Amino acid sequence: MTNLIKEERLKKNMTQTELAELVNVSRQTIFSIETNKYIPSILLALKIAKVLGKKVEFLFHLSDQD
Repeated sequence: MTNLIKEERLKKNMTQTELAELVNVSRQTIFSIETNKYIPSILLALKIAKVLGKKVEFLFHLSDQD
């Protein structure tokens, strides 16, 4: 799975720490999601999408390996 979290976060001039605080996770969790080392739960994906003002389907994409 790939995602556009970092790109959309940067468009909003938001740090990983700021996004993490808004969705109630650690900065390390946001880093892990952005680098595709961690796949978030549906609830966390929905929270991130809401904060970034995007649909989950826009932010997250299945790759051929998924």
